[in-house]
Amino acid sequence: MTTQTPAAPDKLDAAVLKIAGVVVLGAIMSILDVTVVSVALPTFQTVFEASYARVAWTMTGYTLALATVIPLTGWAADRFGTKRLYMAALLLFTLGSVLCATADSIGQLIAYRVLQGLGGGMLMPLGMTIMTRAAGPQRIGRLMAVLGIPMLLGPIGGPILGGWLIDIAGWQWIFLINLPIGIIALAYAQWALAKDKPEPSESFDVVGMLMLSPGLALFLYGVSSLPEAGSFTETKVWLPMLTGAALVVGFVLYSFKPRHPLLDLRLLRDRNLAVATVTLAVFTVAFMGAGLLFPSYFLQVRGESTLHAGLLMAPQGLGAMITMPIAGTLADRIPVGRTVPFALLLIAAGFFTFTQVGTDTSYLLLCGSLFVMGLGMGGTMMPVMTSALRTLTHHEVARGSTLLNILQQIAGSVGSALMSVILTSELNDSPLVPGTPLTEAGLAIAAEQNPAVAQQFPAEPGTIERGLQFVADSFGTTFWVGFVIVLATLIPAYFLPRRRQATPAPAEGEPAAVPVIMH
Repeated sequence: MTTQTPAAPDKLDAAVLKIAGVVVLGAIMSILDVTVVSVALPTFQTVFEASYARVAWTMTGYTLALATVIPLTGWAADRFGTKRLYMAALLLFTLGSVLCATADSIGQLIAYRVLQGLGGGMLMPLGMTIMTRAAGPQRIGRLMAVLGIPMLLGPIGGPILGGWLIDIAGWQWIFLINLPIGIIALAYAQWALAKDKPEPSESFDVVGMLMLSPGLALFLYGVSSLPEAGSFTETKVWLPMLTGAALVVGFVLYSFKPRHPLLDLRLLRDRNLAVATVTLAVFTVAFMGAGLLFPSYFLQVRGESTLHAGLLMAPQGLGAMITMPIAGTLADRIPVGRTVPFALLLIAAGFFTFTQVGTDTSYLLLCGSLFVMGLGMGGTMMPVMTSALRTLTHHEVARGSTLLNILQQIAGSVGSALMSVILTSELNDSPLVPGTPLTEAGLAIAAEQNPAVAQQFPAEPGTIERGLQFVADSFGTTFWVGFVIVLATLIPAYFLPRRRQATPAPAEGEPAAVPVIMH
């Protein structure tokens, strides 16, 4: 008979916070890296004399590496131990970062980014596993709020840091910055994390690996190719997407047969995990998709520099910083089904402003809306993750974290591709080239690449203003899609638990709920 674990202390003790520090360092490296590199793409075009589509593979290759390695993390954590695997992932990520800084061709840079992604893909699911096991289910809300800070602040701090490093030191330093952080994180992990006690009893699911990892990689390759191709009918889009989807569906059907599948979909029988997973996936489509467009609006329509665009995004991070600790504490005391819907309404309210953007929309209004969105985001992501993992047993946490991270990765890639395709479609009649603002200089660049631009947009009074309004309207239309998706998140959020959840007692032979404070 399952009994409820006694309530853990309200406050996080020093031992748990020490472990949280290790995980936050790894999360900062992994998440900041993605957003820092995104602002360097125009620089890569110039340095390596490559097309935008070619340099975009520095992002796509990293994403595909994540999709390949994340499914293996749950099994590997049980087989080799979380400390050993986490330190290996930190080492691989740091080594990949240093190699990226030495690249002298775009091909080398893409290859090193893949290596970097193999390490980065394990950091987040392993970090969630380590923290969940350390805090115990009664305190996971507050501890997840700690992990959520780099997850939500990365998209804001990344562009600022990237723009600053490129301006003062060169593009190599967006990768070299990871070297000192990686060395500190490795030393800290060796000191703070307890000695591993791996459980190597489970056999490795080779068949599942041969279906799931390539299936996810192929599917995300097709999705990532969609913005460049512009249509699902292109072979480079539909062929890998269909092949990848077939492999993933095959894995789903197969995964219920082996005793220890690579990805344990049986966990979705837990209603809390299933509902939280759907809520998180829909939210991630909107957050990751439209979230990338906010700085693009400031860059392309308002003509801001990369650094200034990043600074204009800062209010979103400030809002998240305010509500995230509060939401983490509330998640341990109040069912998340009573708080998350209100947080989503805050996001929707802030999002609505961006559906009305023009060429001269007040920065005070836009920054205020981003602040409101940040308040909502701080009250959404971590409480939902808390609900997903709270009722899992100690042994199930690693597999549950892996499942959440895979679905987040898929949802984020789909959201980014969806918003990019919609915006690209809206801009089909615009003279913009990727990364070029619609200014007199931007039109000159576009005219050099396409003589028809000079005829379509002659140098006459009002041309720039009309073009800017056209682009602003295109962004507004795309933001409408994100707004609707945020509202759609309210549907699964309605089914989140509205009563206090009983936490499972550890099974025989498993550690207690809060192992780090046992004497």
